[in-house]
Amino acid sequence: MNPETEPKKRTGNLRVGIAAIVIAVAAIIVGVNSYATVTYGHVGLYKTFGKLNDNVLTPGIHLKIPFVQTIIQVNVQVSKAETDTTASSKDLQPVSTHVAVNYSVNKDSVYNLMNNIGGNFDQVIINPAIQEIVKEVTARYPAEDLIAKRDVVAGEISEHLTKRLSKYDLVVNDINIVNFKFSEAFNQSIEAKQVAQQQALKAENDLKRIEIEAKQKIAQAQAEAQSLKLKKQEVTPELVQLKQIEIQEKAIEKWNGQMPQVTGGATPFIDVNSLSGK
Repeated sequence: MNPETEPKKRTGNLRVGIAAIVIAVAAIIVGVNSYATVTYGHVGLYKTFGKLNDNVLTPGIHLKIPFVQTIIQVNVQVSKAETDTTASSKDLQPVSTHVAVNYSVNKDSVYNLMNNIGGNFDQVIINPAIQEIVKEVTARYPAEDLIAKRDVVAGEISEHLTKRLSKYDLVVNDINIVNFKFSEAFNQSIEAKQVAQQQALKAENDLKRIEIEAKQKIAQAQAEAQSLKLKKQEVTPELVQLKQIEIQEKAIEKWNGQMPQVTGGATPFIDVNSLSGK
């Protein structure tokens, strides 16, 4: 072995080893960046040098050109957009509410949505649409109707919002108006009105109760009068004669056999009418 060539050989082997390592690392990096996964509930779009491809990718593993292409994912499951709104009712009462909208993206129109609007379409489209439509619909109803007809109001808002968002291929699944909030003065006026209505209802019920009790008393008095009238109608001459006989029998049972002493020599007698109380 030539001592002069030994260092050169070692240097060459080292260079080869380093090159192999670099190639291996590069291969790993390229391999890792050669595919991407689209998760369940999403679809994907290729983005090549910043330009979107209209080929919609389904969930799964997909190949891509390393360092040239990326895959962006778009959620096509039901999502929620929430926003606080302020408006005025038909009778100019200030009203605020919290609105929650459940929506989903039409997967067949993902490319148009992402290409024209971008990934923050909820802030660009949905929330402003909610604000505008809530103000528009709220202005058609008096404040009290917004409370009493909340389902009707929510249905009208949902109808208008569905029509508005359909232009961007967004589907409204449900809308929920969490609550209508009014000024403290309005709340107090509503409470006072409810108290007055309850008091009026109580007074009306009391009046009905008094009327019923009075009618019951009248009916009872009429029944008693009718009963007395019937009893008087039932007294016949035969009944009077029978009663007199019964009284005479009781008087005879109590008689001790002695005749009553009557001055003047008159014949003793028993007055039947006096015994009968007549």
